[in-house]
Formats: sequence, structure tokens, C-alpha cells
Amino acid sequence: MNKQKIGIIMNGVTGRMGTNQHLMRSIVAIRQQGGVIAKDGTVLYPDPILVGRNANKLQALAVKAGVERWSTNLEECLADPQNSIYFDSQTTSAHADSVKAALKAGKNVYCEKPIAPDVATALDLAKAAKDSGLKNGVVQDKLFLPGMRKLKRLVDSGFFGKILSIRGEFGYWVFEGDWQSAQRPSWNYRKEDGGGIILDMFCHWQYVLAGIFGPAKALSALGATHIETRYDEAGKPYTCTADDAAYGTFELEGGIIAQMNSSWAVRVDRGELFELQVDGTMGSAVAGLLDCKVQHRVNTPKAVWNPDIANPFKFTDQWEVVPNNADFDNAFKVQWEMFIRHCYDDSEPFPYDFLEGAKGVQLAELGLKSWQERRWLDVPALSV
Repeated sequence: MNKQKIGIIMNGVTGRMGTNQHLMRSIVAIRQQGGVIAKDGTVLYPDPILVGRNANKLQALAVKAGVERWSTNLEECLADPQNSIYFDSQTTSAHADSVKAALKAGKNVYCEKPIAPDVATALDLAKAAKDSGLKNGVVQDKLFLPGMRKLKRLVDSGFFGKILSIRGEFGYWVFEGDWQSAQRPSWNYRKEDGGGIILDMFCHWQYVLAGIFGPAKALSALGATHIETRYDEAGKPYTCTADDAAYGTFELEGGIIAQMNSSWAVRVDRGELFELQVDGTMGSAVAGLLDCKVQHRVNTPKAVWNPDIANPFKFTDQWEVVPNNADFDNAFKVQWEMFIRHCYDDSEPFPYDFLEGAKGVQLAELGLKSWQERRWLDVPALSV
């Protein structure tokens, strides 16, 4: 069996998401399983080189991951013909320059979202990628979560009948960093550093809604900075300049109404950190990261409003669990395998290109504008 090494420059993977999801649970996991098998039977084996500014962190992470190569010199890595893919997991504001350098060096590029802090920059990257003729992709991991894949299966089967509405709840309490350490980096709460939950999560909601139900036609959003002071990694207080909560309403094609709440200042009283309820004429579903449950029209209990007596049954007991009926691998790993195959073989599809990433940035930018102007905004089509 033919085996081909695929050199992958991984920039910015010393951060939490880059280390856990992209390096350890994706690239290292793919290496441990022996690689990715292409259509022609070739085994595509990732050969990563970790890139960043801190040599000590890179060396320690390389040892932990069982990776031989690391470097603090991105320019040298891009000049090396052994490397054919460039991956960027830096902060949002740092993507553009590095991605353009990678395209200029002739590398296929895979990038974390948001691909840019604003639509103009995102479209500029999308155009540069298109003009280069190189493969390009953006991470859209939530589409590959087991709960979302089960939900997509229900939509495709016609289970819901006419879909009426969607209600999403995402979030958890991120500690301020004084008496307990914060679970997220401090830059997330500084607008000047590319932080903010609207920029972060509206990119997710764009591809989740469009990929499962249909694209957004219009939106109305309200943001908030609920926690005004947090403490950075050195324990020093700083003023939060970015939104830590967002309350959005989206009108989708087909008349579906979606309400999506996102917050880093909410305590969890639900099954998972993200849950999406879909209601249709023939049935409803509640999907999370892993699980999905349904209630069909014929199994819907008759609710009667009477605040003076307890309900004779528990509404939560009336739902049925959707079985897996398939093996669901890590969402990030699944998309990485798709992109690696796509880079090797043109016939392997990968629809999540930079233009799709720009659509996510557009929705976030419109969300911020809607909040500022306190009004509904249409979502125009994007192209390059």
C-alpha cells in the first residue's frame, strides 16, 4: 500500500483549542490510526511541524504529541517544499497576514474561525485563495458533532414536517479569574484583541443554521458586557471591552425563525452546554453536542395551563432518544480528514471554503451593527 507523508504547518496550536482539538484529538489521533486513506488507496500520513513564538512551549508540546518537528520561524516552514498544508489557529486578528503568506508560498490553507475580524478582510482572503487556485478551508466543527448530525438526519428524513422555529441555548459561567481561574483566555473579553462572543459564536450559528436548515435572510441582535472586570493570566484586573453575551433572532429562508442565546455569564441548567430545540408541525427535537431526542406529533402530551395543580406527568419523560446508528468520531478530526483528502484528490469534496468563512464573519458583523443601531438588518449574498 502506497504511503504519502503530508507536511502540515500548524501555527498557534499551543493554545487550548489548538492543542486539544486540532493537534491531540485530530492530527495525533490520525497518526495513531495510521493515516487517512484516499480513494485510490494511498495512505495520507500527517507529518506536522508546530510553529509559534515560544520555543519552550513548542518543544514541550512536540514531546507530548510525539511530533518530531517544531519551529519558531514561519518563513522557513513556508519555504520548505515538504510542507503542503498550512493551518492557522492563532488569534483572529493574526490570521490574515500569515494566511496570505502561506498562499503566496503555494500552500493549501486550513484556518480556524473567524477567519478575520471583519468582512472586508475575510473577503480579501477568500479572493486571494480563489485566485491562487489552492485548496482552502475553514473549521466548521459543530456540523460534525453527533447531536447535530442526528438532527440533520431528522431534517433530511422529513421528520419535522414544516419547520416552524428553532431555539438555541449556548454558554456557561466563565470565572472572572480572581478567586477561581478563568476557563477562557483574557483576549476573548477585549474587543481590541479580537474578542467578543458575537464575533465568536455568530460564525458558528451561521454555518449551523445554513448547513442544517437554511441560510439567514435577516437578523436582529442585542449584545451585552455583563461582567465588566476580569483578571488576566497574570492575575491582574482588566476592563472588559468586548461582549460576553448575545441574544440573536434570525429569519431563515422558508420563514423559519431561529432564536440563539450565547453567554459566558450564565449558569447551566440543561443537559449539555449547547442545546438546540427545533419545532415543526409533525414533530420536535432537542439536540446537543452528543445526544438528540424527539417527540412526534402522535406522542405529544396535551398540556393544559393550570398553575394551581402539579402536572400529572413530567414533560421531559415524553421524549424518545435518537439512536446513534453510526460511529461518530471527534468532530474536528472528521473535518481534518475531509480536508486532507480534499488536498490530495480534487474529487473529494470540501464545501467549507474561505467564502463560507466570510459568511460567518458577515453574520457577526451584522450582529454587532444591529446591536449598535438597535434594528433588524438584511443579510445580503456574498461572492468573490
